Amino acid sequence: MMKKRLFALTCAALMGLSLTACGNGNTPSSTDEGGETPMASGVEDGVLTIAMECAYAPYNWLQDDDSNGAVAIANGTGYANGYDVMMAKKICEANGWELEIYQADWGSLVPGVQSGTYDAVIAGQSMTADRSKQVDFAGPYYYATMVCVTKADSPNASATSISELSGTCTAQESTIWYDACLPQIEGAQIQTAAESAPAMLMALETGTVDFICTDMPTARGAVAAYPDLVILDFSGTDGDFQFSEEERAENVNIGISVRKGNTVLKDAIDGVLSTMTSDDFDAMMDEAIAIQPVGE
Repeated sequence: MMKKRLFALTCAALMGLSLTACGNGNTPSSTDEGGETPMASGVEDGVLTIAMECAYAPYNWLQDDDSNGAVAIANGTGYANGYDVMMAKKICEANGWELEIYQADWGSLVPGVQSGTYDAVIAGQSMTADRSKQVDFAGPYYYATMVCVTKADSPNASATSISELSGTCTAQESTIWYDACLPQIEGAQIQTAAESAPAMLMALETGTVDFICTDMPTARGAVAAYPDLVILDFSGTDGDFQFSEEERAENVNIGISVRKGNTVLKDAIDGVLSTMTSDDFDAMMDEAIAIQPVGE
């Protein structure tokens, strides 16, 4: 069931203005201030519908069974698990909602929230200024530093600064890693962006590239799956990627996206996240990495 699509059709029939009635990006809030039609929070039916790639371990992945608390995928076969699923279950439990998970490509996640196809996206998204123009963010629900990953036997393995990195590199498309981190590495031979995190890791593992840029949880998951990889963490040094404090905060903070103006859902999610500390987030991430299937 794609309940948000049905809602959009209902709005169109009743109001004749589906984009306005269903709360497009121009709708300012989910209240009826100023006499506007209230925006639906999406959980009136008691079901929180979320989307994720199911291919971005340790944030989320696809597995064959419901072991370790995995949740069946609504629009396909298999089960979703990972840090994002654990967090979604915690949010639903606190609010008395059922959880419905849809698998979607990275590039379709934001449009899916904007259109109302999904209530929210929980998929390891950085809370960037550009994304915040398109969706509202609850959170952060994790704090992640930016790192590089290379093979243990690579000359890059001894690098102590991004200035010491050399060779071919890539990162996942439509990410800060590819768009803003890799260009800071002078002389780096930046290859075509990988369409997904697994594709990025496979490019490194197969020798297609010499190193990649990603965030720390993804790097930790990669090393757990591929023991021949090592993490290069330059954070806190002069050799780190250079951003303003605002830019760094945007890209370290990982958030849960909802439709613009959906304050009811955002506040409900933030109400749960506000009870958790960074240590709680780290403990949950450790658990996700520990149960991550080999090869993810």
